[in-house]
Amino acid sequence: MVWNRQNAGLVSTLALSLALMSCAQENTQTAPPAETPVPVTETGTPAQQAASFQPNTQAVTDLLESAVAEERIAGGIVVIHQNGEEIYSKVVGMADREAETPMSREDTLFQIYSMSKPVTGVALMTLYEDGKFQLDDPLSKYIPGFEDMQVFEGLDENGDPILVPAEREITILDVLTHTAGFGYRVYAEPAEDDYLNGLYWTVYPLSDDKTLEQMASEVADLPLYFQPGTQWQYSLAVDMQARLVEVLSGQSFHDYLQASVLTPLGMDGTSRFLTQAEIDQLAAGYSAAPEGGLVRMEDDMFYAYNNKEHPLETGGAGLVMPIDDYVAFAQMLANGGSYKGVEILKPETVELMATDHLDWPMDNVNTLGNEEDLGFGIDFAVRRKPAQSAEGLSGPLGEFYWDGFASTFFWVDPVNDMTAVMMVQKVPFDGALHKDFHDAVYAGTEYAAPTEAE
Repeated sequence: MVWNRQNAGLVSTLALSLALMSCAQENTQTAPPAETPVPVTETGTPAQQAASFQPNTQAVTDLLESAVAEERIAGGIVVIHQNGEEIYSKVVGMADREAETPMSREDTLFQIYSMSKPVTGVALMTLYEDGKFQLDDPLSKYIPGFEDMQVFEGLDENGDPILVPAEREITILDVLTHTAGFGYRVYAEPAEDDYLNGLYWTVYPLSDDKTLEQMASEVADLPLYFQPGTQWQYSLAVDMQARLVEVLSGQSFHDYLQASVLTPLGMDGTSRFLTQAEIDQLAAGYSAAPEGGLVRMEDDMFYAYNNKEHPLETGGAGLVMPIDDYVAFAQMLANGGSYKGVEILKPETVELMATDHLDWPMDNVNTLGNEEDLGFGIDFAVRRKPAQSAEGLSGPLGEFYWDGFASTFFWVDPVNDMTAVMMVQKVPFDGALHKDFHDAVYAGTEYAAPTEAE
C-alpha cells in the first residue's frame, strides 16, 4: 500500500533552540514572493549539469579527518546522496571521547536542535494541502489573541516603551517565514535597557513546564519587534507553527508529527523524550575550549530538554535521531515530497517551501552570515545567487538548507539532484565548519566560491 495522508490516520495519533539571534535589514513593505529561477549555464541544462557534476568526496574526507585531528570536533558523520543513490558516507572520531565510544552511523543519536524546524514546517504544510488554511489567513483566525498587536518602537526619555498599533494582522505566511515580529529568549541575560529581549527573558514562553497553547497566549501579550512582514528575525515562529498543527489537526503536535511525517518516512529512530537506553546512545556535546581543543558539556545541561517528559512539545527544536532518519527526510524533499513510495507532500508544495518569499537580503543572520545574498522560503534558507566572494558558501543557485545549534547541517541541491547531511555535536553553532563542509563538497567545480585572488 502506498502511504499518504489519507491512510496516515491509521497510525496512532534541549534544551530549547538557543541559537544566537540577529535581525535582517529593515524594509517598509511586504512584496510578493520573489522567484528563484532555475539556472541554465553554458555547461547545459540542470539535468545535464547533474549528470556531469561530481562532489569532491576526497575533500570532504580530508576535512572530517583534519577536524577530528585538530579537535575542532570530537567526531561526526556525513552522508551524501546524488540522483537518489548514496554516493558517500564517512564516520569519524568519537561520539563520547571520555567513555571511548566511537561514532556509529547505526547506533549514535544526535540532538538536531533547529534542524527540527523544517520537519515541523513539512508537518504543517500537509495541513495546507488538506485545505486547513491559506497563507494569507490571519494568525488570529486559528489562535486567539493576535488580533490587535502592539509594535515596539523604542524607549521614551523616561525609559518607558513606545508602542504603536500593528498596521496589519500577522498572517500565516509571516509565521512561516520569521517575519511576524516575534522574538526568542536570548542565549544570555539581556542588558537592562534591552526592553523586548528582557520581556522574553522574563516571561520565557518556551519554558518546559508550559504547553504550546500557553506559549502562544503569552506571546500574544508581548509587543512585536517590528511591523508584520517588514523584517526577518529568527524567532519562536516555528513553535507557533507547532501550535497551529495542534489547532488544525485536533491532535497533540508530536502525535501529528509522528503520523504525518516520522512514521511514513520510516524515521523510527526519532524521538523527543528519551528512554535511558536512548540517552545512552546520545553523542556527547562539546564546546571549543578557550585554550584550544574541546571541552565536554555537562550531560544534565546538554540533554536537559530530552531526558524527561514535560508539557512543551517544541516545533523549533527538540528532536533526537540517527543520521539516516534525517537522510530520509532530505531525500523526500529532493524527490519533490515523496520517498520510497511514500507521498508526504506534493511537488508544488515542496517548491513553495523552497522558494524565496522575501524581498530583502538576509545579511548576518546567525549561521548564514557568511553568505552574501540569501532569501527565505518556508523554514528553509534559499540561495538567491551563487557566492560572490571567498566568504560566501559554495554551491548553486536554488539550493535550500538549514542547521542546528549543535552544528548539525543539511542542504538540498536541486540543480545537481544532491543532498548532504552532516551530524556533529559541537555548541554553539560552528559556522566556519559548515562553510568548510560546503566548500569541500563543491571544491574544484563550477560551483566553488571564488578564491581571494579571483
